[in-house]
Amino acid sequence: MPTVRLTELPADVLALIENQTGPVVKTESLSAGLNSEIAARIHTAETTIFLKGLREGHRRVWTQQREADVNAHVRGIAPALLWRLQTGGWDLLAFEDVHGRHADYTPGSPDLTLVADVIGRLSTIQAPDTVLRTMPDRMKAHTEAPELFAGDALCHTDWFPTNVLITGRAVVVDWAWASRGAGWIDPALWVVWLINSGHTPAQAEQWAARFPAWTTAPARGLDAFASATVSVWEEITADAAEPWTLDMLSAAQRWERHRAR
Repeated sequence: MPTVRLTELPADVLALIENQTGPVVKTESLSAGLNSEIAARIHTAETTIFLKGLREGHRRVWTQQREADVNAHVRGIAPALLWRLQTGGWDLLAFEDVHGRHADYTPGSPDLTLVADVIGRLSTIQAPDTVLRTMPDRMKAHTEAPELFAGDALCHTDWFPTNVLITGRAVVVDWAWASRGAGWIDPALWVVWLINSGHTPAQAEQWAARFPAWTTAPARGLDAFASATVSVWEEITADAAEPWTLDMLSAAQRWERHRAR
């Protein structure tokens, strides 16, 4: 998604941003992330914030509301939302700035324990009453048994390594696809990323076995989710056959074969 520079925003919108932040002395446009037209670090004399935004007519502008709704429920896991502006044709969210590197999921990485800790904490958080799309609804086109994915847990669902910042702990960003579902959904999705990062399916499931939600999950549900995940990545690669999406499809297929043994 093309990133818009702050200087391309209308002057009145920039003025409203400075009403919130004070005079801006420096901005850094950031390219990481797939869900925002604006992704920038804004520096003032007093502080630094992270700003992300979409035009109000953008097809994914609903994700801004999703992030705003979820944030209060994931304090300590995600950067705090500081303020929101909906003006001048833009929907802007300002978060506390978190400096960290992207998580390393490869075997032996010290980051794995930190990521496992945050996934374990998240798996115990109940989804807020605000309208979240459910995992059965999201996955119904990819399985004959979507009801197996139902639950009341708050699921992040997008464990792309750039969405996990390591600062001495793991901080999870980009909650655009947060959903309501079974507590084992995020561990299952992480399994595929671990396989993609060099773990065998058995090794990846050993990490997932750290979570009570996983150990109590019905095998039928995990099997169905593995197959549904293959279907999801088949759909993604049909639209965008990039090296990383093809790698994720291969990882999902390896997990499905492992579950079928």
